[in-house]
This record gives sequence, C-alpha cells and structure tokens, in this order.
Amino acid sequence: MIMINSTQVSYFTFGAYFDIGLFKYLFFLIIMCFYALIVCANLLLIVVICKNRSLHEPMYLFLCSLFVNELYGSTGLFPFLLVQILSDIHTVYAPFCFLQIFCLYTYGSIQFINLSIMSYDRYLAICYPLQYHTHMTSNKVAVLIALTWLFPFVAIAVPIFLSSSLQLCGNIINTIYCNNYFVVKLACSETRVNNIYGLIYICLVVFGPLSLILYTYMKILKVCYSGSKQTRQKAVSTCTPHLASLINFFFGSFFEIVQSRFDMNSVPMMLRIFLSLYFLTCQPIFNPLMYGLQMTKIRSLCKSLIFGKL
Repeated sequence: MIMINSTQVSYFTFGAYFDIGLFKYLFFLIIMCFYALIVCANLLLIVVICKNRSLHEPMYLFLCSLFVNELYGSTGLFPFLLVQILSDIHTVYAPFCFLQIFCLYTYGSIQFINLSIMSYDRYLAICYPLQYHTHMTSNKVAVLIALTWLFPFVAIAVPIFLSSSLQLCGNIINTIYCNNYFVVKLACSETRVNNIYGLIYICLVVFGPLSLILYTYMKILKVCYSGSKQTRQKAVSTCTPHLASLINFFFGSFFEIVQSRFDMNSVPMMLRIFLSLYFLTCQPIFNPLMYGLQMTKIRSLCKSLIFGKL
C-alpha cells in the first residue's frame, strides 16, 4: 500500500463515481452502443471521402482529418469509461491516467486547430473563388493537416511530463476520467512552471485559432453583405455546419472550464457528470451527423455506398 504523502503515487482514485447497483449494466450498454454509433458514423464518412476522388478537395480532406480526430478522442475516453462502469473499485494506474490526459488534451487541441483551418479554407473559397486553388494547393493542405496533428502532440507532451514529475499529496481526483487540472491540484510541490506553460499554451492554441476564426468570418460576412445571391447561398451551405460545429465546441469547452475551475459541490452529481462528458461525447457524434446530413455531396455518396451494397 502506498503512502499518500509520498513523492509519486502509483494510481489515482476517481471520486465522482457512486454506486448505482444493477443500473451500471444499463449504462454500460447505452455507452457501448453510443461508442459503436460514433465509430460507425465517423468511419463511414472517412471511407466515403477517401474512396471517392470527387471528394479529394481541401474542404473534404480537412473534414476527413476532423473525423479521424473524433475516432481518436472517443477511443481515448469510451473504452476507459466502460471498464470503470463495471468496476467496483474506480482506480487507474498513474501511467495510464497520464496517457488518457495526453489523448484527450491533444484531441481538444487538434479539434480547435482543425476547425480554425476549415474557417480559413471557407474564407478563401468564398472571398477569393478564382484564386482558391492557387492559394489552397495540395501541398499546402498536406502541411496544414500535418501541423494540425504534430503541434498538439509535441506541445501537450510538455505539461504531461511536468505533471508526472510533481510531488503529490493525494491520489483522489473528483472526476470520472483523468484530468490534468485535477492532478496538478493534488501537488504539494511548486507548480509555477506548470502554470506558466499552461498560459503560453492557451495563448497559442486558443487565442491563435480564435483570432483566425473571427477574422475569416468577419471577411465572409462582409462579402456576403455586398455580394450576390449566389455568393450568399454558397456561404450559407458550406458555413452552416462549420458554424454549428464551432458553437457546439465552444459550449463543450465552456462546460469543461466551469466544471474544472469553479466549486461545483452545490450542483447535483448527475449534472456535473453530464457537464464533464458533454465536450467529449457530443462532438464525436454531432460532427459526422451534421456534415453527413447537411452537405449534399457527402449525403448522396453515403446513400449510394450503404444502399448500393444492400
């Protein structure tokens, strides 16, 4: 048995789980079906985009990157949740906990950067339609997608290393999955370096993409206001699912910030669990459904792929 005041703990205990009796099997079944739906929906769209050369355009390639990230993020959460629901003792070994933190934090960063690049792509397509393919070449698309994935993987490795090196005064985190903020709160050693790096990372990953999104949509609105009816229709058809995805992302981020930064003891436990899971569960199913149903080209190819085989 480890001492709680030791320099490093070997496992973490989740304090947000409570006994629900036989209902845990019902929740297990619901979550497993939900995860299967996420996997099937995102895989379907990835296959459709990769298989059809008519979709090998920048917008759809960025969407493919988004759907791959949904699979990555949901796989970092759902199998873990399924194990914890059936378990009587809600613990996780520290290395696995930090691995989950790495997966979930890179997922969120990739998601936001990907959405900001998609807004830049829509800005070029709507504001500079004649020069679009000159600006958005296949090499540029490949570089943007590579940076979207590589930068968060490298940048998130730093706080994971810093957090895993902290001396902790406890091993109970009041969440249902691993969260870096709650791990750092357990520290009885100096966390100034963690805080400084966290602020630098937020400036780069939050304010950088946010500035790009605001700038591009201001330009798109300006062109729509002064442009033709055809331009407005094109903007609405391609920007509506992207805007919906952005709004859903911001809601999820807001819930996550509120959950981690404010005292939520007065809030019912079930609501707290819902708020903590919203960001990681709604995005992976919302995006494929939104783009699959809203974008005519993808919708028609999905129908032909499914019903053609039937």
